[in-house]
Amino acid sequence: MGVKVVSEWLHSCSGCEIAILNIGEELLDLLERVELVHIPVLMDKKYFGQTGQENDLDIPEADVALVSGGVANDEHLEVLEKVRSRCNFLIALGTCATHGGIPSLLNQWTKKEAMETIYSTSTTDDCEIPSEGIPKMLDRVYALDEQVKVDLMVPGCPPNSEHIASVLKALISGKSPTLPDKSVCSTCPTLRKGKGDVKGVKRFLENANFTPGEPLERMRCLLEQGYMCMGPVTAAGCAVSGAPKCISARVPCRGCYGPVRFNGNQLLDMMNALASNGIDWRSIEDKRSLLRFSGAHGFLRPLKHEK
Repeated sequence: MGVKVVSEWLHSCSGCEIAILNIGEELLDLLERVELVHIPVLMDKKYFGQTGQENDLDIPEADVALVSGGVANDEHLEVLEKVRSRCNFLIALGTCATHGGIPSLLNQWTKKEAMETIYSTSTTDDCEIPSEGIPKMLDRVYALDEQVKVDLMVPGCPPNSEHIASVLKALISGKSPTLPDKSVCSTCPTLRKGKGDVKGVKRFLENANFTPGEPLERMRCLLEQGYMCMGPVTAAGCAVSGAPKCISARVPCRGCYGPVRFNGNQLLDMMNALASNGIDWRSIEDKRSLLRFSGAHGFLRPLKHEK
């Protein structure tokens, strides 16, 4: 009998589950050593029995659980707590689970403001905000570790498939999984000259300055060119070998792996990175958007409006 694995998704888009499938041929070898006992994206396993005959939500017992998505309503929380009670080792999979991810952008508004914005816009007729037959919203979007004990964080939007495979192989072998602990900048081969000559942040509405076809080593650091590249404050991991994926496409890092330090504040740390490059932080159009992937843990909160 192999290691029993549960996979569950909460407030998520299924990108993490696609990352599991993208392990590729190596996944076939892993499936000979693990037993998937619950994974909604692949198998039909009802929470209340196949015919709804049970009164209590149930998740099979497992050695390892992979849980993606943040916690935004009482159904998410109920499922998460049940998974935690039924597994020995819980992995927060993806940046939504580890730091709130894109859904945690909701935390910059009150629930009332968010619902009114979503259901009443300038381009549509006003809609009635649903109140029956849907799970009750929590006061904000939470990362998993704010609600239950998490044994390992595997960030990324989506997480690197090779990291998922290496974590599973380590656990199967009884070893402690290891993940990168450096920043995107530490794995970026672009040319750094020190402070750039740009004083304000450029919006990425035009291509960066580089010669098509030239190696990355000859392209000037995008932050030094004045673009909002969040490499200094973002955990490495999008590429196991070679350059970070966004940088390889000559696009600034958007911060999707969350902060380098687990409890780091990407907004505050990025202000320091801009200052060290001689760039005026006041030129940023929307500073709070720097927390687009890490708005949980109380970092992103509604602004207090003056009366």
